[in-house]
Amino acid sequence: MAETKEMEVQKEEAALEEGVERTRECQCFVPRADIYEVDDQIVIVADVPGASEESIEITLEKDILTINAYVDITEFEGYSLAFAEYEVGDYQRSFRISDEIDREKISATVKEGVLRVFLPKATEALTRKISVKAA
Repeated sequence: MAETKEMEVQKEEAALEEGVERTRECQCFVPRADIYEVDDQIVIVADVPGASEESIEITLEKDILTINAYVDITEFEGYSLAFAEYEVGDYQRSFRISDEIDREKISATVKEGVLRVFLPKATEALTRKISVKAA
């Protein structure tokens, strides 16, 4: 794993700094995420329950990839909530990516509250086999 250190996506420590003002009046959570590497790309899998394709924004500024997912709080008519264990809110998380990611080919999908962000490796960063010939 040490040899892939430069390809790892690192969590940006200041994802939700204290003192940062939000423009929406709801809670904001840092979504849980798994990061794994396959031959030609790195994949971030993040939980964003309640977020839809239209409500997710992914931005890349310099080396920081930021995920923002906005969830509409649904209030049902005809009853009042007596007790709730599940909290509803937005999601925000940032990751620092290396220069070995092909920024032009980053893509994402969302299905049933699971966001997948695909970070393809740049051609120069892909592992290649070098043949050895007898002299």
